[in-house]
Amino acid sequence: MLHEVSFKSYNEEQMVQGWVYVPACEPKGIIQLIHGFGEHSRRYFHMIVAFMDAGYIVTADDHVGHGKTAVVNDSWGNWGTKGYETMREDEHTFTGIVKEMYPNLPYFLFGHSMGSFITRDYIATYGNELAGATMCGTCGALPSLKDATAYIQKLVDDGKGDESDPDATNLLFGFMFDRIEEDVKLGNEWICHSKYVQDDHAADPFDAFTKPTNNRSMLYFCQMMECIQGTEWAEKVPKELPLYNIAGDQDPVGTWGEGVYQTANWLASTGHNVKTKLYSGYRHEIHNYDDIKADVEAGIVAFFDGILAG
Repeated sequence: MLHEVSFKSYNEEQMVQGWVYVPACEPKGIIQLIHGFGEHSRRYFHMIVAFMDAGYIVTADDHVGHGKTAVVNDSWGNWGTKGYETMREDEHTFTGIVKEMYPNLPYFLFGHSMGSFITRDYIATYGNELAGATMCGTCGALPSLKDATAYIQKLVDDGKGDESDPDATNLLFGFMFDRIEEDVKLGNEWICHSKYVQDDHAADPFDAFTKPTNNRSMLYFCQMMECIQGTEWAEKVPKELPLYNIAGDQDPVGTWGEGVYQTANWLASTGHNVKTKLYSGYRHEIHNYDDIKADVEAGIVAFFDGILAG
């Protein structure tokens, strides 16, 4: 069964579009799937089906400025004007809607890439409402963040918040091509070795990756990144919340494994229970590699099942 949901964004300007996928069995829990930058939630359909087959209700929305939400609101690359908290608050609003529909079930988060950043912001604010969370393709301290934030802040201060500056994007994300062996043609080669996945990602009409994100939203992205770093962030996360941290060791977002372990160490040093797994030889979208995606999904299910089993 499928429910389609629409709700007012925290930014008070857009209506967020979401979906609740319900398996034809007695559900044992709910997994809220949070997608990444410049994409949309239906790119995870294989994972959604795997989670449903395992007995979980799966919920997913398209963020403001992304996917169907951007289409409905004519708002590609625009997160609104209420700050970096928008995506975290939208996800929490969606959680509340789903919990009213299906109460008294353990609730989990899965977030990939920017979705993992939103997850990290969420668990530092609302972690006590969850049974567990998985961070996929996350990062540590991005090497470009300080300079990019200063550059984009000046653009916004100069009244260019509604414009889009490609130099800002290159400054923030350019390092991710440092270890790409093949010719860069699409600009997304860092996500996966598969040419099919790259082409599908670039041609997807609901994918905002090839559409410009305005400078104000880029600044919000940077500000969200700043608030989920270090032990100061980790201290805000409930220590009893089980966490699973997964990525490819050739993922530039996680600085080729180093940033993934940096995040794990922030959590471990503050007394948290975090399990980390790196998939050797794989880039950013470990869930889109044909040879390991079933294993990635099974690992997440096993982690959540283990929590339910106590």
